[in-house]
Amino acid sequence: MATELHDTQEDPAQESEPERHERERAQLEYKAAETESLDAKTTYEVIRREGVKELDRTTAALLWSGLAAGLSMGFSFLGEGFLRSHLPDASWRPLIAKIGYSFGFLIVIIGSQQLFTENTLTPIVPLLSERTREKLRNVGRLWSAVLAANLIGSLLFALALGKLAVVEPDMRHALSDLSAEAMKYGAWTTMLHAVYAGWLIALMVWMLPGAETSKFAVIVLMTWLIGVGGFAHVIAGSTEVFYAAVRGESSWADAVLGYILPTLVGNVIGGVTLVAALNHAQARTGE
Repeated sequence: MATELHDTQEDPAQESEPERHERERAQLEYKAAETESLDAKTTYEVIRREGVKELDRTTAALLWSGLAAGLSMGFSFLGEGFLRSHLPDASWRPLIAKIGYSFGFLIVIIGSQQLFTENTLTPIVPLLSERTREKLRNVGRLWSAVLAANLIGSLLFALALGKLAVVEPDMRHALSDLSAEAMKYGAWTTMLHAVYAGWLIALMVWMLPGAETSKFAVIVLMTWLIGVGGFAHVIAGSTEVFYAAVRGESSWADAVLGYILPTLVGNVIGGVTLVAALNHAQARTGE
C-alpha cells in the first residue's frame, strides 16, 4: 500500500494543488488505518473518519444506541453511590468515591454506544473539514437523536432507581446527597463547570486513537477528573437530577432549567470551541 502511494506520485513537484491534497489525504488515511505513531494530523484523520461513519448511521440506529448509552450512564451515579455509602465521611472520600463516576463512561465508550458529549467532537470534525449545508443538517440530526435518546435513557434509569426497591435505605441517602451536590450551584456556575467537562470529554476522545492498550486508563482518569472536579456532565448529571425530581427532593423545573439546559450549553462550548475547533486549526495549519 505504501509502495503504491509512492509510485503513483513519482514527481510531486509536477502535481496540482488538488492532487497534492488528495495525495496527503491518502497518506493520512493509510497511517490512520495502520495506527502508526500518531501526530496531530493523523489523529485528526482518525477522528474525521470515525465522524463520517457516525454521520452515515441511520436515525433509528442512533436512537437505539443513544438509549442504551443513557441507561448505561446511570451506572456512574449508582457506582459512585455504592462507594460513597461504604466509605467514612472523611475529606478524602470523594477521591475514592469518584472512581465510581467512571463506570458508566467505561460501559458506553468501550461498548461503542452513542454518548452526546462524545459527539460534540466526532461529527464536528467532518463538518469543519467539509462545510456544507447537508453536512450541517446531518450533524443536527445526529445531535438531536442522540441527546433525546440519552436523556430518555437516564430518565428511565432514575425512575427505576427512585420508585423501585433497587437499593437499601443507606444507599438512597448517598444517592440523594450526590443529587443535592450536583444541583447546589446556580445556572451560570453550572454552565462554567460544564465547559470544563465538555473540554475534558472531547480531549479524552482526541487522546483515545493514540492510547492503544491504555484506553481503559485514559477513560478512567479523564472521567474521574470530571467527577472529582465537580464539573457538570449533561448525561451523567441528568440521572442525578432526574432522581432528585422523581424522589420529590427537587422540582422538575430546577432539574431541567437549572441543571440540564446550562450543562448542555456548557458541554457544547467546551467540546466544540475549545477542542474540535482548536484541533481542527492545528491540524489544518500549513495546508
